[in-house]
Amino acid sequence: MRYFILTIIGLVSLICISCIEDGFTNSPSDLLVFSRDTVNFDTVFTDLGTPTARLVVKNKAKKGVRISSIRFKDPQTRFSLNVDGVSGSEFSDVEIRGRDSIYVFIECFIPETQAVAAGLVSDALEFVTNGVTQTVTVEAYGINVTRLRNVRVNSDMRLTAERPYVIFDSLTVERGARLTIEPGAQVLFHDGASLVVEGTLDACGTPDKKIDLRGDRLDNVLPDVEYDIMAGQWRGIRIAPESFDNRMEYVNMRSTTSGLVLDSCADVSRTKLTLLNSWLHNSKGNVLSAAYSKVSAFGCCFSEAAASVVKLKGGEHTFLQCTFANNYLFSAISGALVQLEHLFEEDAGNGLPLMQARFENSILYGLCADINIEDLTGSSVFFHRVSLKAEGNDDDNFIDCLWDTDPMFLTDRPLYYFNYRLADDSPVKGDADRELITPRVQYDMDGVDRLGSNPPSLGAYQWIPVR
Repeated sequence: MRYFILTIIGLVSLICISCIEDGFTNSPSDLLVFSRDTVNFDTVFTDLGTPTARLVVKNKAKKGVRISSIRFKDPQTRFSLNVDGVSGSEFSDVEIRGRDSIYVFIECFIPETQAVAAGLVSDALEFVTNGVTQTVTVEAYGINVTRLRNVRVNSDMRLTAERPYVIFDSLTVERGARLTIEPGAQVLFHDGASLVVEGTLDACGTPDKKIDLRGDRLDNVLPDVEYDIMAGQWRGIRIAPESFDNRMEYVNMRSTTSGLVLDSCADVSRTKLTLLNSWLHNSKGNVLSAAYSKVSAFGCCFSEAAASVVKLKGGEHTFLQCTFANNYLFSAISGALVQLEHLFEEDAGNGLPLMQARFENSILYGLCADINIEDLTGSSVFFHRVSLKAEGNDDDNFIDCLWDTDPMFLTDRPLYYFNYRLADDSPVKGDADRELITPRVQYDMDGVDRLGSNPPSLGAYQWIPVR
């Protein structure tokens, strides 16, 4: 009986081995299927490794396949491989079971050059299966950057558009110094980095050469969604109490922790900050907060914040042709669009200036309340020809306003598309008061003339037909 059982076990083993051997296909028609035909890293910094890209390799055949070779075509390639958790430059006899898949991970390192752009780096990742070679294109576009680490600016300094700048730790403009950021410049901030202005900031772009202030992550958080939409990538900008006459024109500032913060100076005889045709958006706090300061904003868009988009405490403020919106993605919104503090006589005891503010030809609309105070009676805060989400009626502080109005932005929050231009059927596209339009706001941030052929619109963007 023992010999009989051993014989049966031997036969079963032979059958199993035979089944295993027969479980792999040798047919050249059983091709691999790839999750994408091109692995594109988009733009990457030289002298710094890229994020890891993933490629899924599928075997749709019933039987298993053996990939005899996985390697890059160029033996001097800038790309590196990891197949199912194992790193190497070339892999042999990689098995994929029937109707199963494996993961291939790819990274790239591009050395720095003296040129402005290192250019396109590409290669072909080759898979040889049953004598058939299949390829996946792998490419990255490298750019050289200027890295600034914990720099203190003690004399006038210019940031040009020639190369992007990456700020580590902080960039501090000391008293008496001026930082000029030229049109088209890109200033990218590493995690936790900030810009501190104790002197003067002069960041003036143009409609076709806007200034970029953003985090330094250039990859995607989802396959078709850029990491750029993520708040909290860098700390933000802080303008110190002793700093005045700062300017930001045609600036796109986003993805911060605390946004643009103006520290209390308790002096409204001098302008602390002038904003023109700029977009401040996507902050874990406020995108703009100012305490007892004088701030003027013309043709600007303020959007996406976990707290109030704009927070003002006392001071003197002008917001003309501005859009205030909030479609923040990453948490519940904790405040109204515009937070107003220190504006009534009962707040005057500390001697600091009560708020004086005018909002004109503007739009307030988002997932939260418009403002934190319903009754402004007795204050020097006025909304003149402003579109509001709230229901209400005009009075001495709300003058000729459009109540309970959806401006119909082109924004599509579920698709991560944030565009605060106006749809063709927007009810506010021709409702601005022409008498309020000064030369400062005649042209919007796209360079469109508000006094051109179409009637002037409320908000930061002049309506033009959507094509």
